[in-house]
Amino acid sequence: MRALRFLLRKEFLQLFRDPAIVRLLVMIPIVQLIVLANAATFEVKRARMHVVDLDRSTMSRGAVDRLVASGRFVASEASGSTAQGDDALMRRTVELVLAIPAGFERDLVRDRRGEVQLLMNAEDGAAAGVTQAYARQILAAYAAELQVRLVPAVAVGRARPEAPPARGVPRVEVRSRGWYNAELDYRHYMVPGILVQLLTIVGTLLTALNIVREKEAGTLDQLNVTPVSRGVFITAKLLPLWLIAMVVLSIGLTVARFVFGVPMEGSLVLVCAGAALYLVAALGIGLWVSTVTETQQQAMFVNFSILMVYLLMSGLFTPVSAMPHWAQVVANVNPMRHFITLMRAVLLKGAGLPDVAPQLVVLAVSGVVVLAVAMRQYHKRAD
Repeated sequence: MRALRFLLRKEFLQLFRDPAIVRLLVMIPIVQLIVLANAATFEVKRARMHVVDLDRSTMSRGAVDRLVASGRFVASEASGSTAQGDDALMRRTVELVLAIPAGFERDLVRDRRGEVQLLMNAEDGAAAGVTQAYARQILAAYAAELQVRLVPAVAVGRARPEAPPARGVPRVEVRSRGWYNAELDYRHYMVPGILVQLLTIVGTLLTALNIVREKEAGTLDQLNVTPVSRGVFITAKLLPLWLIAMVVLSIGLTVARFVFGVPMEGSLVLVCAGAALYLVAALGIGLWVSTVTETQQQAMFVNFSILMVYLLMSGLFTPVSAMPHWAQVVANVNPMRHFITLMRAVLLKGAGLPDVAPQLVVLAVSGVVVLAVAMRQYHKRAD
């Protein structure tokens, strides 16, 4: 314990010797959290729209006005042919072309059925899908007010219209409500995951750079020949960074609550317990990176290569259930995936210990396995 105390004192003095490093350790994750939480979103707030209104009737203008009034769409261009709309899509001046054929109002009055065409730039499939969903919902609500059936046509061809419902047939009204995120604020979903990402960067990158820097300076070899045991040395190296990461987590949770209004329905003690276990695995990966690299440049390259796989297989940006089966199997052994699940469940749903016990078990096992492998690898390098 005496050797551990002196080594910890040495590590803290080395970390706090440069005040700029301490400020960067705390401020950079906060700035990244604020920036990424607003940038990492699939929500389409305003889509530019090219209107091709060949009917020029009251009802066709009503459909356009309803889309614009929603705040989701801006009628930035208008013309008399879909060819000009296609050209606008090609030039990326609009994201959506709304084509209303001639006779639209006549069909609504006579057949109680109308058609419009939605043409979208689907280079970004996720954004196109969200834009289409918004437009369909708004136009369907407008059609319901007119008591007609609206059948949008897709860009590749017109769908076969369904037969209109018989008059006098009872209608079923469906009302939906979102639980755990009633406002459908995408930041409430992304902020916990981004906070996990920042903890991972702090844990893995700083650990790798801290040890490799001493390797480059030659002080690591001096420590290896001292009678200090491998366990004490590694504990002294990892414990200060573990504490710094926990401080970053506390600050990040504060920013999430008071800046982004992220609800914290569950126990923060449970979140901290999950973070404590997860950081063991994150620090273990950083320790392993330091054993297979000789320079800080190599450590950064290997670390970011691992982080890319770590992030893409974590479910942070895309759901794991949408991945191929083999990718889901790989994602199930990713500790970041389980910690993100725990964070979202506890903060948004108010999940308790029984609900997140599987995630805690996986995090504990991952931490033990990764740290054991890293320590064994370090032992080989020190021989």
